[in-house]
Amino acid sequence: MKGQITVGSRTSRLALVQAESVITELKVLNPHLEFNLVKITTRGDRHIQVSSDEIEGRLKRYEEGVFVKELEEALLRGEIDIAVHSLKDMPTEIPSGLSLAAVTRRLDPRDVLVSRLGKFAELPPGSRIGTGSQRRSAQIAACRSDIEVCALRGNIDTRLRKVSSGELDGVILAAAAMIRLNMQSMVTEYLDPEYFVPSVGQGALGIEIRVEDSVTSEMVLPLNHESTWQSVIAERTFLKAMGGGCRTPIAAQGEVKGDTLRLWGMVSGIRSNNALYATEEGIALIPEEVGNRLAQRMMRMGASGLIAEVGM
Repeated sequence: MKGQITVGSRTSRLALVQAESVITELKVLNPHLEFNLVKITTRGDRHIQVSSDEIEGRLKRYEEGVFVKELEEALLRGEIDIAVHSLKDMPTEIPSGLSLAAVTRRLDPRDVLVSRLGKFAELPPGSRIGTGSQRRSAQIAACRSDIEVCALRGNIDTRLRKVSSGELDGVILAAAAMIRLNMQSMVTEYLDPEYFVPSVGQGALGIEIRVEDSVTSEMVLPLNHESTWQSVIAERTFLKAMGGGCRTPIAAQGEVKGDTLRLWGMVSGIRSNNALYATEEGIALIPEEVGNRLAQRMMRMGASGLIAEVGM
């Protein structure tokens, strides 16, 4: 049995808070073990002033995982035993030799508005709302074409300062990030996920390990939250089936109630303001089936045309 476990994390304040939360849970379950935290700078962190969509566009392939690749490389080299990721950053294709061993209980998956001017429906025409996400930009345009969407870069503190300084009238962020950083008091409104469908995996943490490391696998398994796991597997299956390697705004959120998994998704063009929304329900124990069925439904609705806009 190992006596020391090394956990890898990105260097951002949010990432470190997330990794420390995982370590705290593991210490409770394994008081005899020593846990060390290693900070690893990713390409996404080195380009923090560039929006994630722009980074991924430069790298051509989303599967490269600009916020996870260096952590995965450290895992494969044996420099760390566990990598803690924001699950929404994890590509649908995981490198050979690695596995997603557990998914933590999801915090609030919704997006939030932080604004000086009130709730989303109350914003005056022409209000300047910042986001670094193509998905959020498309959703804003679909709901309020009279709002000006402004490209936004930097960490959460930088984004919030643009609101407090008056440079922007508001920003859209992930509720889970605000919760983890104890900034809930700054939230103006939690946005309706039926229209602002969250990123795949938003609000959950992914724990990645080496496939052959059965000891670590057994250790992290108690952290896996079953209904969250079922939801995100459906979401990730949907994303992959829709062509998750492109930069088309694709979003999904799953929710388990009893034995039923409900999955709703969104696909939008990047050149048009067209957006498609659809839902699917199925058995929670077979989330892949639900994800694939939703993808098939949205393809029949015309999603392929919106996805094709990326290459235009």
